[in-house]
Amino acid sequence: MNRLPPRPDFEKIEAAAPASADQRTAVLALIGNIVFSWSNNESLLIYVMMLLLDSDETTAAIVFSTLNTTRARLDLIERLSRANVTDRALAKELARLMERFNACTRARNEFNHCMYGLDEQGLITHTRSLRLELTRTRLQWGTERPMDETRLQEMTTLLRELRALNRDLWEFLPRLQTGVRTLSSRPSAPAAARP
Repeated sequence: MNRLPPRPDFEKIEAAAPASADQRTAVLALIGNIVFSWSNNESLLIYVMMLLLDSDETTAAIVFSTLNTTRARLDLIERLSRANVTDRALAKELARLMERFNACTRARNEFNHCMYGLDEQGLITHTRSLRLELTRTRLQWGTERPMDETRLQEMTTLLRELRALNRDLWEFLPRLQTGVRTLSSRPSAPAAARP
């Protein structure tokens, strides 16, 4: 019993592919722009960390790159915000921006961590998630979603949100800079007793 899916007819797909190139180019351009915009937004977290850590850009970039997941970076920002942002309204605004970024991350991950299905004409017809999802009754793998007009509109909406988020982060950074407690303004810790 063969449990594998049927091998695609690569020769047939490749022969038909030139006629369907426009659709693939449009889909891949949307995915590329999503990844490009998301990456630019994530790199702005370096400046958020720089301000929250009261450090320089290089130090913040070292911290950023040492934390090898987006989730770890967002967790650090949340913790640093609690410790170093004295203005609660500013802290809430930062939290909302990070929630928006996290929502975009989930959507971006959908396109970075999936298999793309092609039909015999080379059209991208669907994606298949590479995530395990727990439903009420079972564990399922590989949720499929069609690459239809609705999906393309979702991708376009995501791209608009990523662009808006980028501008909102740039607008927020100067306010964060003035609202962060610096090392010189923090109360000093009591000296440790010597034996």
